[in-house]
Amino acid sequence: MAAKSNSYLDQVVAQQAELEENLRPALGRSMPAPAAAPGAPSPRGALAKRAGRAGPAREHTPQGPVEVRVSGWWRWQTVLVPPNAFVVHTRRGAPGPLHIGLGVSFRFDPTTDSFLVVPGAIQTILINAYCICSELQGVLVQGYVQWIIDDFATAYRKLDFSDPEDPMRLVNVQLREQAEAAIKDKVSTMAVRDVLSDKQPIIEELTARLRTVAEGAGDGGARGLGLSIVTVQIKEAVVSSNTLWENLQKPYRSEQNRVARLAELDAQEAVSTREAAAGRAAEQRRIEDERELADLRARNDAARFDRETAERLRRTAAEHDVDREVADLAQQTALHALRLERDQHAEQLENARLHTELARLRQEAELALAQAKTRAAHEASLLALDRERVGIDNANSRSATTVQAQLIETLPAIVDNLPAPTELRSVQIGGDTLGLAGLVAQLSEIMTAIRASGPS
Repeated sequence: MAAKSNSYLDQVVAQQAELEENLRPALGRSMPAPAAAPGAPSPRGALAKRAGRAGPAREHTPQGPVEVRVSGWWRWQTVLVPPNAFVVHTRRGAPGPLHIGLGVSFRFDPTTDSFLVVPGAIQTILINAYCICSELQGVLVQGYVQWIIDDFATAYRKLDFSDPEDPMRLVNVQLREQAEAAIKDKVSTMAVRDVLSDKQPIIEELTARLRTVAEGAGDGGARGLGLSIVTVQIKEAVVSSNTLWENLQKPYRSEQNRVARLAELDAQEAVSTREAAAGRAAEQRRIEDERELADLRARNDAARFDRETAERLRRTAAEHDVDREVADLAQQTALHALRLERDQHAEQLENARLHTELARLRQEAELALAQAKTRAAHEASLLALDRERVGIDNANSRSATTVQAQLIETLPAIVDNLPAPTELRSVQIGGDTLGLAGLVAQLSEIMTAIRASGPS
């Protein structure tokens, strides 16, 4: 029976062969370059080799990751380096580089000089690490590392940038292998769930190791490789076994299914409860509406019966009232006619009595009038006699003082009736011993004076 093949071992062997092929020097895998000019040394680096092959060309622009222009003729050439590329320029016999830095252009003699140009942009390394966790389960960890050249004077001495197509290829391969090794070491101490749920320990371990190698951190003051690690990120961690992956997901899925089912049951129960409550409320409203309608119909029937009964009673009472009023009117008419007839007879009798009484009264009045006239005439005669007698008695009984007083009382009236005088005549009345005769004489003189002044 054939033994079952180990797919993981086959994968590791294949990766090892690919790594050896990638780490092999590029010169052994590339085509032989054409011969250089007589007496000219072979320049180091991919772009330096292109510049060496330029020969007597007037201007040459090499094709590659860095667009470097080489102009001039033979030993009088100029190398123009882009501003975002590192360059180192050496010359035979010189103890150190003539030019080194970022974007430095220089004059170049292909017979004695050599130069190396490397991109200065950030490099990104994609990592796919097939790891074994502490539970002996295969896990694929995917991530990326970004790095940049920080000290080119150190980097070009320690790193191999000789690949003519991609000077960064060997450096990227080496850093990727170190990163994969660090990831595998860290994952081997972690459980599957920890790897899938918390990737921060892996990132911290990978960052620490790469910075130790690239930047020399914690290396006793060594400068490292002259590189700077920009960022380290883990994008994904995937379990290699589909069965294990499904088993890991089953508890959560089962729990979610349980929660969903319980929620569905709760929702159905709530809906059923609400539907039952709504149906009960609707039935109660229907019963209440029917009861209210029945009460309303009964009230309407009772009101209609009351109205009809009241109307019949009112009509009957009205008819009886009319009959009674008619009878009362007939009786009152008869009584009135009797009263009129009786009153007429009584009036006729009264008129006859009044005529008789009037005639008697007239006769009595005429007789009383005649008697009254006679009595009045007699009494008038008696009064006249009494007045004359009284006047005579009064005249006889008046004293001089009384006469003077009466005269004084009448003087204002006399004076008021006097006309305006035209001449003044004085009449002296004096003496307290005057008697009635003297007073009358003086008054006669006054009256004579007044009559004499009258016509004037």
